[in-house]
Amino acid sequence: MPRTRPRADALAQAVVLRPEGWGPGFRAQRPAASAPGTVAVLDARCSWQRRPLPGSVLASSSRYGELPGTDGRGTLKVTASVTVHATVGAADEQLATTLEDALRCREQQVRTDERISQLASVATPYGQNGNTYADDSVLEIGSYLTGNVPQPYRWNVARLGPVTVAVAVMGATGYREDELTRYASYALTTMLGRIESELGGKN
Repeated sequence: MPRTRPRADALAQAVVLRPEGWGPGFRAQRPAASAPGTVAVLDARCSWQRRPLPGSVLASSSRYGELPGTDGRGTLKVTASVTVHATVGAADEQLATTLEDALRCREQQVRTDERISQLASVATPYGQNGNTYADDSVLEIGSYLTGNVPQPYRWNVARLGPVTVAVAVMGATGYREDELTRYASYALTTMLGRIESELGGKN
């Protein structure tokens, strides 16, 4: 495992799924990536902000992509994130916080014109309900709103040792929920596989 921030950042950059990695037609949003040396934090007002890395986090990287709308479908927006924590305990705490955030903030501001609401989350530790791929995982679902038209939203977070990966899929007109699930599952398993490859096997 990386013990320094430069090595942790190299791992995060090797693991995080870039927009084109989601599939044909995907492209980068603007901005395309998170600011270096920052991590996403849900503040007291239930608004997502980028903050400087705390001592418990060695590196964090997020990539933002979209699949432009065609043939009556809207634009599908996606996010992939990797966070390398200083300890397994710190990574575990992130998943616990994810569960609590859905209770604390049933509605959250993602960007100026984007918010998510009606949130609910569930945890699935290794060995339960088919989780054979990560030490722990959390699924958060709800509604995504840009303007006044709600769409399905899902956020999957998984942990391997001190590394957490997360994918968010914001639904759009013309997409079924099972399609969103497939995109999220593919992105999550791809990044988990990259962690194993970079670190030489499962933790």
